[in-house]
Amino acid sequence: MAAMPTVLALMAHPDDAEILCGGTLLVLAGAGWKIHIATMTAGDCGSSTLGPQEIARVRRAEGARAASILGGAFHCLEHKDLEVFYERESLGRACSLLRRVEPDVVITHSPCDYMLDHEETSRVARAACFNAPIPNAPAADGSVPIRAIPALYYADPVEGVDALGRPIPPRFVVDVADVVERKAAALACHSSQREWLRAQHGIDEYLDSMRSWGAERGRLAGVEHGEGFRQHLGHAYPREDRLRAALGARVHALCDEPERPSTPERKR
Repeated sequence: MAAMPTVLALMAHPDDAEILCGGTLLVLAGAGWKIHIATMTAGDCGSSTLGPQEIARVRRAEGARAASILGGAFHCLEHKDLEVFYERESLGRACSLLRRVEPDVVITHSPCDYMLDHEETSRVARAACFNAPIPNAPAADGSVPIRAIPALYYADPVEGVDALGRPIPPRFVVDVADVVERKAAALACHSSQREWLRAQHGIDEYLDSMRSWGAERGRLAGVEHGEGFRQHLGHAYPREDRLRAALGARVHALCDEPERPSTPERKR
């Protein structure tokens, strides 16, 4: 990896990265990594009182403020909320983003989650990692292909379960207890979402819910606050654990972590 490695969190909506991997991004920033947070949408359906254009402006601004607290840059791929699909336009925009950012690591949603925007974003991110080094892959501009496929990681699904309520355990947990207050400060930037979740889903205690879930994941690793991940280990994707190499003792592998494939990587 380069002297200043780069991580890209590619998520569906503003606030997803802060909830699911904000602590890990803070720790990586402290270790000298460049941080990029991107969302497929501006969250234009995320209000019961504001129209789509107005709430989108609010949420983009909240996303930029939160990213600055995490030490990174914010990008929005400007798809419509609740309309994220695995198709040519979304693949092209995501491929172009990866070529501009040139990440060593990409973090995205779990392939199985509670809503389809998250699941489709996961598919798009997976494809963009594979496509970005391929010269003829669909892209939104004339961007230059990156050198190699970045390492791909899946954050926990919301509440740690799939759409049928079945647990999806992480393969490892990152200890982020010492940065949880800064993580909370970044999440607090998304004030519009506290009101939306309370109105639409009957959910309050936005920050407390984040803390409770982090404590739950931390218990798996014997730490106060943790974030869970799985690495994509399919053919042609990097199999070395770049997060573990970067974070060292903060990474707590769980007892059911499988052996990594021994097949040599193919270079593109």
